[in-house]
Amino acid sequence: METNVDYIISVKDLVKKYNDGSVTALDHCSLNVKEGQVIAIIGPSGSGKSTLLRSLNLLEEPTSGKIYFKGTDLTSKEVDINKHRQKMGMVFQHFNLFPHKTVLENITMAPVTLKIQTEEEAQNAAMKLLERVGLSEKANEYPNMLSGGQKQRIAIVRALAMEPEVMLFDEPTSALDPEMVGEVLDVMKKLAADGMTMIVVTHEMGFAREVADEIVFMSEGRIIERGLPQQIFDNPQNERTKNFIDKVL
Repeated sequence: METNVDYIISVKDLVKKYNDGSVTALDHCSLNVKEGQVIAIIGPSGSGKSTLLRSLNLLEEPTSGKIYFKGTDLTSKEVDINKHRQKMGMVFQHFNLFPHKTVLENITMAPVTLKIQTEEEAQNAAMKLLERVGLSEKANEYPNMLSGGQKQRIAIVRALAMEPEVMLFDEPTSALDPEMVGEVLDVMKKLAADGMTMIVVTHEMGFAREVADEIVFMSEGRIIERGLPQQIFDNPQNERTKNFIDKVL
């Protein structure tokens, strides 16, 4: 099996087609991610950003191409994808919290069910994480008592409770009221500062410029341009990138 252990994630020539091949969502995308790197994926709606992100843990099954996680080919039929998904935390636009479970129960459920931690270990770890995001006093409340920003911070904690090696964020602030965006981005900034490997699909250009090590610009299912934030935002080389940046900044 081909491996590339220089990268925690390596995507080779990824293609995703829908409707019997009539719609191409991803068109030969390749991407390498080093451990501790923060990559922001930007681009217009419908450019394939979320499809690429969701392909990394095979929530979207690629039509062709390869995805390596720490040298293991995730597209191989022999791979236990659920085992690898545990190492990749995922945070979606919508929080997907269980409404009938408390905050603490939402966070501890997966580690306990999968026998990664005992109930006591999971609760202790969850309380530490809640403290980290400033929500320890909400442990015994139910999701309907929380604001959107609080729910999204809990969703991040729930992903972190599995002790992932990579965090994938799919437009984590796009469903939030504007005044709640900052509190979620602050948590993500702290994670980045702590050295978490992160791949973030985002419309928050300020966050992308400040926190990302690399910007990936996508359009029509292709990676058009990638580079340092300063280069992409201040001196884009591709005309499509330039047009997009001019519109959003």
